[in-house]
Amino acid sequence: MYHGNDAQSHIAMMPIRTPKFPRSQPRPSVLFSGLSVFLFLVVACFSRIPACAQAQDQPAIHVNVNLVMLDATVKTKDGQIMADLKKEDFEVREDGAAQQIALFSRDVLPLNVALVLDLSDSIGPFLGPLRDAATSTLAALKPEDSVALFTFSTEAELRTPLTHDKAAIAQQIGSFRAGGATNINDGIFVAAKYFLQEAPKGRRVIILISDDVATDAGGQNTDDIITETIAADASVYNLKIPGYNPASTRLAASRIPGLVNIRKVTDQTGGEIFDVQTVASLESVFRALLDRVKTRYTLGYYTSANGALGKPHKLDVRLASSFGAKGRNYVILAKNGYYFVP
Repeated sequence: MYHGNDAQSHIAMMPIRTPKFPRSQPRPSVLFSGLSVFLFLVVACFSRIPACAQAQDQPAIHVNVNLVMLDATVKTKDGQIMADLKKEDFEVREDGAAQQIALFSRDVLPLNVALVLDLSDSIGPFLGPLRDAATSTLAALKPEDSVALFTFSTEAELRTPLTHDKAAIAQQIGSFRAGGATNINDGIFVAAKYFLQEAPKGRRVIILISDDVATDAGGQNTDDIITETIAADASVYNLKIPGYNPASTRLAASRIPGLVNIRKVTDQTGGEIFDVQTVASLESVFRALLDRVKTRYTLGYYTSANGALGKPHKLDVRLASSFGAKGRNYVILAKNGYYFVP
C-alpha cells in the first residue's frame, strides 16, 4: 500500500443498472487462486503482402495463436520503481517451464483509464481537491491515452465515455453533488462491463476513488466483479481517500453482507491500493498511482498449452539471477496464473 506522506466532446449521462448474471459473454468457469492473468486469443494473418493484404483470388491463411499477456511492476526491496529494465532482464515460467518472451514494452501501448468516483455523502468535501488533483495528474497522460468517468452512490452511472479530453473529465468532477449510499460493488462492475463491451485497444485500468466505506452491496459480489474485470482485460487500482465517516457509519457498514473485498479485487486483477493520508497529499498520491500504472512492463509469450480442458496454468515472473533473489532483493507485482477463457 502506498502512503501519501511517503510521496516524493461529448458528455453523456447514462444510468446503468447491474442485474445479476446471466451475462451475454462467455466467462471463465474457474478463478485461479492468487493473482490471475488474462489470456488473449488472437488470430494471426500470414502473408507475404504487408498488413495481411491479399489479392482477391488468393485465400487468406488464418491460424489461431495462443498469446499470453501480462503486466508487471518491479520494485527494489526499498520500494523504488525499477523503470529501466530490458526484455532480457525478465524470465517467465509457465507451469515451471521457461518461456521465450516475444513481446515486451513499457508505457508504449495506449492507456485506457476508467475513473470510478464515489459520490456518497462522505466524499463531498473532497470533490474540489479531487478536481484540482485530477486536472494536473491527468494532464500528464499521453495524448493518445483515454479516460472515462463513472460515478456511484446508490447507483452507478457512466458520465463520460472514453475521451482524449482529460481536462473536461477533471472539470466535471468538481460539478457533482455528493449524496446517497456507497455502492462500490456496482461502481467497479459497471466500469469493467464497459471495458468488456467497448474493448478499447491498449491497456485498461480501473481506478476506484473512494473512502472504501461501502454501505450498499449492489447487484454483484466480489467474485462476480473479479470475473468481469478479468474478462474485460483490466486491472483495478484504488485511490483511497479519507472521507468523513462517523464511527456509527463504519460500524453499520461492517455488518452489511456482500460488500466488495477491495483488496481481493486489486490483488487478483494485478492492481494496488494507494492510501491518501491527508487532503494535502491527494495530488502527489494520485500522480504516484498513475506513474505506477505507466511504468508497468508488458510481457507476452506464445504458449503451447492446451486450453480445451480449461486447466489453470501457473505463471512465475522474475528477473535474471544477476538481480538477486525475488522477494529478497526485489519485488514483482504481477498476475501469477491464467486459464483459458471459453
